[in-house]
Amino acid sequence: MAAEQAKKPNVLIILTDDTGWAEYGFQGNKQIPTPNIDSIAKAGVRFTQGYVSGPYCSPTRAGLMTGRYQTRFGHEFNSTAQQSGLKLDEKTIAEYLKKEGYSTCAIGKWHLGNKEEFRPFNRGFDEFFGTLANTPFYHPTNFIDTLKSREVQTVDDDKFYTTEAYGARAADWIDRNSKNPWFLYVPFNAQHAPLQAPKKYLEKFAHIEDETRRYFAAMMAAKDDAVGVILNKIKDLGQEDNTVVFFLADNGGPTQSTSSSNLPLHGFKSTTWEGGVRVPFCVKWPGKFPAGKVYENPIIQLDILPTILAAVKAETKPAKPLDGVNLIPYLTGENTGRPHDSLFWRFGKQWAVRQGDWKLVVARGGSQQPELYNLADDISESKNLASEKPEVLAKLQASYDTWNAEQAPPSVPDQPSAKKADPKKKSANKKGAAKKKAS
Repeated sequence: MAAEQAKKPNVLIILTDDTGWAEYGFQGNKQIPTPNIDSIAKAGVRFTQGYVSGPYCSPTRAGLMTGRYQTRFGHEFNSTAQQSGLKLDEKTIAEYLKKEGYSTCAIGKWHLGNKEEFRPFNRGFDEFFGTLANTPFYHPTNFIDTLKSREVQTVDDDKFYTTEAYGARAADWIDRNSKNPWFLYVPFNAQHAPLQAPKKYLEKFAHIEDETRRYFAAMMAAKDDAVGVILNKIKDLGQEDNTVVFFLADNGGPTQSTSSSNLPLHGFKSTTWEGGVRVPFCVKWPGKFPAGKVYENPIIQLDILPTILAAVKAETKPAKPLDGVNLIPYLTGENTGRPHDSLFWRFGKQWAVRQGDWKLVVARGGSQQPELYNLADDISESKNLASEKPEVLAKLQASYDTWNAEQAPPSVPDQPSAKKADPKKKSANKKGAAKKKAS
């Protein structure tokens, strides 16, 4: 049994927060080096049309953990995570893998429920080190380290910076669990506001005059180093070839508050335009997935769970029908078709449907009239073809209406759009209290 278990691949999911489509080296960013993160794409598959099912933090996490559109069970807005959490009758990746003999751990920002019953250690994770929701990077709030207690704890260490701490703890956990197949989920709170970074990283980007951008770059560098700590531990243990690594962002960047760039995409976090739901996304599995492959067909974070179940040859069957699909045959070239005929999004009054290269979208503001785009010709959603292609509009509208009728009503009322981060809430010092200089 031990030999059989040893052959099962390890699974690592790295989720980053509010980063922006254009903000990694493998996405074309030349201003901020991200060699460790780029190494995942270089050794694996980069998705040019990788999506998430929600343009916001908690909804995306709910879809990721279950492999199901979060709107099917009403998890449509962030406040769901505050008032309740990920519904208890929805099964998580960790719960599936526990039944397959895996050690499991979550390190970072959970954001799927604050109450006891919704916390990671009651949703299939053996160990949790992180925060239940959004937090400052210094002196984090709602923080839990289950090696100490399952209750919220105060972090008194002035040098504790979440990004660095998460990388170090992840490497430590892998080391402690290396003899067993393991599943590690690392949802960094970087690049979410407030923008805070250690002095050594700010000094690295002292040449960037814009203070907001300087902090953003420093946070990116810290995150890349933390990813490097994790990847290097896997390599040092000789487990690189037996570990599936997914890397993605939870939604588009909130450009106005953090400088995150989504170009050439239109839109930003909290919208159903491409800039809200198309994200940096890659995966590597040495020897199984081709290195340096660029995959052009649309995929979504809902595909991660069924892909993992197939990779580990899970005997446990999905508890409910999944919306995601197993990507393995598509990435190996066994299946040359598209993984999805259609993709859907609903975020309150905003919604979208994509079929082939056509996308019908209602985003925030304006007349709330559906906009129609051909993404093959217009990745920036700049030319609305709704009046020119009424037959295409009608077809996509009907498809969305059918899907929408299958979804549950939101568990909580529609929420206002993302608040702008206060650029003054930044820090290079130990307490995270330095103020932006007056201009």
